[in-house]
Amino acid sequence: MKYILACFAFLLASCFNSATNFKDADNSIDAGREFINACLKGDFVKANFYMLQDEQNKLYLTKIERGYREKDRDGRRQYREASIIINEVANVTETTAIINYSNSYDKIAHKIKVVLINNKWMVDFKYTFNPNL
Repeated sequence: MKYILACFAFLLASCFNSATNFKDADNSIDAGREFINACLKGDFVKANFYMLQDEQNKLYLTKIERGYREKDRDGRRQYREASIIINEVANVTETTAIINYSNSYDKIAHKIKVVLINNKWMVDFKYTFNPNL
């Protein structure tokens, strides 16, 4: 019985560790790609890892996750299988880039802002909803 409990505890711990064991992005494109891909795949824990942590960004990510979860099985599958299409990367400064992208499923153009803060590239998701920021 102790052996079974020890195995269960190990498996549980490894699940929690793997949920947040993501690699920091090396540049703005990697951060944007990881964030976009995670959203397409429905991995919002990973998307959150690559996102600048503020209340507005968290609210927008929650809204996107809710919309994703409300899609039917086929809709979610289509997004999971979609490829990212990078239309343009505009390096505004050395620490800020705007990525214009779409995906192969819905082909709707979107923009995200990626910023370098504390030597980490992070997506400032609120820019997608308010490009005047």
